[in-house]
Amino acid sequence: MDIAIPTPPAEGCISCEVRGHVLLIGINRPAKRNGWTPAMFHQLAQAYTRLDDDPALRVGVLHAFGDHFTAGLDLPVISEFVKKGGVAIPADGTLVEPHNMGQSGYRRRTKPMVAAVQGICFTVGIELMLAADITVAADNCRFSQLEVARNIMASGGATLRMAERAGMGNAMLHLLTADEFNSAEAYRLNFVQKVVPAGEQLDAAFAIAQRIAEQAPLAVIATRLNVLKAIEQGPLAAIEDFKPVQQQLIHSEDAAEGVRAFIEKRPPRFTGR
Repeated sequence: MDIAIPTPPAEGCISCEVRGHVLLIGINRPAKRNGWTPAMFHQLAQAYTRLDDDPALRVGVLHAFGDHFTAGLDLPVISEFVKKGGVAIPADGTLVEPHNMGQSGYRRRTKPMVAAVQGICFTVGIELMLAADITVAADNCRFSQLEVARNIMASGGATLRMAERAGMGNAMLHLLTADEFNSAEAYRLNFVQKVVPAGEQLDAAFAIAQRIAEQAPLAVIATRLNVLKAIEQGPLAAIEDFKPVQQQLIHSEDAAEGVRAFIEKRPPRFTGR
């Protein structure tokens, strides 16, 4: 996929590009293996908020410029920022928190996110891809959740989602040893949904995003949120939403368009209304 790499400032940035109904969200600090700084976290939250707030956007694709997805936090920069009391993403309800854990004070993303990862994908990189809905990995990925090797605890969702995806034993294997594992292992553990040759991960992720963007936007959001409710609150809580949500969907303009398209034997033209 041909995407120009904007020249980032020294502290890195998040570069966005709109392709149709898809928002490409690029981690842009390749000279530092996309090591995360406070400015990058703030801009990522802004990008996720833009996705949710713009009715023309239906799907996000999180990707990274350069050879690596991310080597993790830029610890010297982050440590100094935290010591001074800095907050990268304010908990005032204005921004979508990219880790999507539902903390008080943060908005949760409603629209789908597809991640494309390559090369080194450590710590926060794993947590961001697990927070996405679908992940495509290049076959050259190197994964590691290595917080215990630094006397800290993973707090961006790894302790929640690794066990949910792979079971307790598999989660503990990688969380407690801080070992490095490859794309095949990530696929085995359901951390990623597809593995493709290196260099093809963004094309594959974008193709998935485009396919999602062709579907009825209201139904996509409702389906995604129902799955999350089932995971977080249990099947009975999710079932309670079936009838009221279905009633909202069936009385929408897109539901009528779906029927017309079926009768006229043509692709539907959904508007999200």
